[in-house]
Amino acid sequence: MAEIFPFRAYRYNSALLEPANVLTQPYDKITPAMAEKYAAASPYNLIPIEKGKSSAGDTPADNVYTRAAKTLEEWIRAKVIVQDAAPSLYAYFQEYTVPGTNERRTRKGFIAVGGIEDYSAGVVFRHEQTLSGPKADRLELLRHTRTHTGQLFMLYSDHALRVDALLDAAARSKADVEIRDEYDVVHKMWPVTDAPTIETIRREMADKKLVIADGHHRYETALAYRDECRARAGRADVNAPYERVMMTLFNTAGKGLTILPTHRVIGNVPNFSFGGIRAALANVFDMESFPFHGGAERPRVYEQFRRDLLRGQEQRAVGAYAGDGAFHILVLKKEANLAVLLQGVSPTQRRLDVVLLHRLILESGLNISQDAVKTEKNITYEREMDTAVAEVDSGRAQLCFLLNPVSVETVAEMAMGGEVLPQKSTDFFPKLMSGITMYRLKD
Repeated sequence: MAEIFPFRAYRYNSALLEPANVLTQPYDKITPAMAEKYAAASPYNLIPIEKGKSSAGDTPADNVYTRAAKTLEEWIRAKVIVQDAAPSLYAYFQEYTVPGTNERRTRKGFIAVGGIEDYSAGVVFRHEQTLSGPKADRLELLRHTRTHTGQLFMLYSDHALRVDALLDAAARSKADVEIRDEYDVVHKMWPVTDAPTIETIRREMADKKLVIADGHHRYETALAYRDECRARAGRADVNAPYERVMMTLFNTAGKGLTILPTHRVIGNVPNFSFGGIRAALANVFDMESFPFHGGAERPRVYEQFRRDLLRGQEQRAVGAYAGDGAFHILVLKKEANLAVLLQGVSPTQRRLDVVLLHRLILESGLNISQDAVKTEKNITYEREMDTAVAEVDSGRAQLCFLLNPVSVETVAEMAMGGEVLPQKSTDFFPKLMSGITMYRLKD
């Protein structure tokens, strides 16, 4: 069962600071330019804690992790960061425009601390593999600060929308925190201190399975830290703070969830020929082309191509652009036998367009091996379709492949079935702000 608990979050003192000047995007989404902007916004911006700068003169006693811990302690002593008086859950809503559209959505969730479970317990499920580097970094930071500043993004299923109704009731008052981030996303948060409401949410969540949408590295870091603490204590204490981790939970049955595709940009392929690729794939894919003969007609053709590519949600399709005066859609032939073409790949994985792209197009059509993909020798990733196309137009890439998004239902189904999606298959939008609540393991 999923164990959800209220907690007394540490938060920035809104009487002293504007939240918009001190909160950040998640650590793995912060570019060097963003880090500089955050640092300039306020001397109390979370950036030196969430993703501090290393220095050539770092030592075991003075490094990015020790400085983060020292800074956090100083800010707590100065009451820049203060602890809430009452144990709370925190309703967290995000209002945003779906990229590439004019559609406005509201994603509704809540922040809590949840019991850390081994994957084998069948309570928490992953859909991504993790890398050792990011986990080592986050673990060292957690050892020093003993504080979770970033949010785990978790999914649960509640088709009756009972928890959503309670969150809507909490959100009728003025938000305790409201900011607009650099992606024009409005973040709103309300502490929920009413004990009966908290207990009702806890009961509703007790039979739920949780799927990690974003934050696999952070979850496995919390798991590793829990195991370290258990080993030091010589026993498991289910009430110890390190047995829990901060998470934000969203209902898959809600209307506000958005997954964006991550497009593939290809370069440095020897003897590249798009015509050769077409010939190599002719037995598996039909190709529909959208030619344009001048700059004036290109935008219209491009929009038609984008609309037709969306058919891939019902029909297996991958978009392609090689700067050859046309946009193309590779459509899987109806008679294609994927059990033969994708031997060794599970039936669930065969349903993913990204698997067709990597196994049948990149490997068979371009001879880009799985190892080359892992090391990003011939491939980079772009969220925006326009950016991927621009890479080809500029000559920095030879071609790009354009994908439809994976559905939330597919992510949940695969995760709970023990399947792991290929690298860079999902991009949940928008991200959750770091520092909006913090969970101190010292308490």
